[in-house]
Amino acid sequence: MNDTFETLNLQAPLLNALKDMGFTHPTPIQKKAFSVVLSGRDVIGIAQTGTGKTFAYLLPILRQLKFSKEKDPRVLIIVPTRELVVQLVSEIGKLSAYMDLRVAGVYGGTNINTQAKMVAQGLDVLVATPGRLLDLVFIRALLLKSVRQLVIDEVDEILNLGFRAQLNSLLDLLPRKRQNLLFSATMTEEVDELIHVFFNGPQLIEVTRAGTPLEKIRQSAYRVPNFNTKLNLLEHLLAHDESMEKVLIFGATKRMADRIHAFLETKFPDQFSATHSNKSQNFRIQAVEKFQDGTLRGLVATDLLARGLDVTDVTHVINVDTPDTPENYIHRIGRTGRADTEGAAITFIAESELEYLSHIETLMEKTIPLLPLPDDSVISTVLTEEEREALYSGKNYMKAPTLLHSSGAFHEKKDKNKKVNLGNATKYRREMKYKKPIKRKPKKKG
Repeated sequence: MNDTFETLNLQAPLLNALKDMGFTHPTPIQKKAFSVVLSGRDVIGIAQTGTGKTFAYLLPILRQLKFSKEKDPRVLIIVPTRELVVQLVSEIGKLSAYMDLRVAGVYGGTNINTQAKMVAQGLDVLVATPGRLLDLVFIRALLLKSVRQLVIDEVDEILNLGFRAQLNSLLDLLPRKRQNLLFSATMTEEVDELIHVFFNGPQLIEVTRAGTPLEKIRQSAYRVPNFNTKLNLLEHLLAHDESMEKVLIFGATKRMADRIHAFLETKFPDQFSATHSNKSQNFRIQAVEKFQDGTLRGLVATDLLARGLDVTDVTHVINVDTPDTPENYIHRIGRTGRADTEGAAITFIAESELEYLSHIETLMEKTIPLLPLPDDSVISTVLTEEEREALYSGKNYMKAPTLLHSSGAFHEKKDKNKKVNLGNATKYRREMKYKKPIKRKPKKKG
């Protein structure tokens, strides 16, 4: 790779910041997107996780962002999770270390008044989750009239989390004359519809086909009969594979993540932590920081945080469950094998998850090698409550319950509660007795 960041005609402040961060060569998506973003055209950037999508839009944006005393933000970046807000603000801070740039992030779960005061002090770049952004607009703590560049990062996950209505409202509130930039690793029909309505002749920049995993990730899988055997296999791999120095472990649900962490805590005390949306914001941030700096050997997470984790040098990703959508699998394994490093992804597959494996392999156009269980791994016959229930109901216990599949909390009314409110009961009985409606006589005047 002969190209360096100097060939992109970046100013000295950005070049110095990149040098401090240890980056010298742009990635393919960064090279292809740079001139197009600078031209002012709407852009749809598709590239695998870990290929530098973030810098692909940040570098040209910061390259042309001039100093201003204007209080309202000129660049708005919308992301799906709080973790992604925090990490993106940190990356922008590093890139703008030699620039006079005001940047802040806002997200739910924290005091809105504190964030309102922060944005009122004036911003150049605002990073936000959709819900909290709308809240600040509705209480008139934030005006969007000066936004000239809009970035929607990981838009498919934003839509998956149910933010379509909020996103539509935000796009309607923004100035019509703006540049729209969308960067993601996968595309869906819902994303295509959003682009068709709100984008103006966007140029597609696709480095690799959406859904294709990085070739630097060694993928493998094990057929495992039940959850407790999966835990035993997890313990075996962690105990016998010394290369598992920095391990990211995924569970389908928050409850599963907590179970995995509780098990690991008994086998490897103080080496692992769990992070999901039920944990406090401070706990989640601290857990990621400890995982990043090597204090923790591993972190157990759910799919919600797969997009918000930007941790370097992850050696292994272990899927204790097989994701029910191929896109989630791509995002999970994309946490390893980032930049110029190699990584490994291991997936545990139960009988009920074989269909998911087929969908993943179809998307990738690649077969994941199945490995035999180690000879000394312990096969458990103890089933979890969900697995026992699944034997009779036929449902997949690994899949998180959703409102779409819920039967609700409704039941048949008791007979005494089936009575119909007839209003004036006395009047009703008189009408039934005389077989005619009872009309009120008009009052006599005078």
